[in-house]
Amino acid sequence: MRQASTVARSLSEAKTLGVKTAFLCHSHHDAILAKGLVQLLMDAGWRVYVDWLDVEMPDTPNRETAERIRQKIVDLEYFLFLATPKSMASRWCPWEIGYADGKKQLDRILIVPTQDGAQTHGNEYLQLYRRVDLSDKNELAVWQPGENANGVLVRFL
Repeated sequence: MRQASTVARSLSEAKTLGVKTAFLCHSHHDAILAKGLVQLLMDAGWRVYVDWLDVEMPDTPNRETAERIRQKIVDLEYFLFLATPKSMASRWCPWEIGYADGKKQLDRILIVPTQDGAQTHGNEYLQLYRRVDLSDKNELAVWQPGENANGVLVRFL
């Protein structure tokens, strides 16, 4: 079991230390939301890969970009899909979740739904995968599809 004071300096070190790791699928237009989610996950002891923070990622998306993304999806423990209008309309995000669905165990794919007014984004995925949301204690938790009770805090996964 990882001690609370353990801090991983990289994703590979995080895996070695037993720290939860995740690939964050999101639209680059949602960078502020993505940063906030990454901070919440870091507060829960996780390390999160964000492609635009990867200095080895090509400046212009190409075949190497796709290969690096595929490898990160496979290598990291969880796949998180930040569901927003922009990620739903993205050319990359649906491809990434489709790839993850074929490579990861079902319980390792997590949807992070968002709302704007009366619409919840990610509805079409919420019945397929577990979802991440804030608990009544204002901490990130995971719920089974269709459930609103008995969520598990992310830090205990």
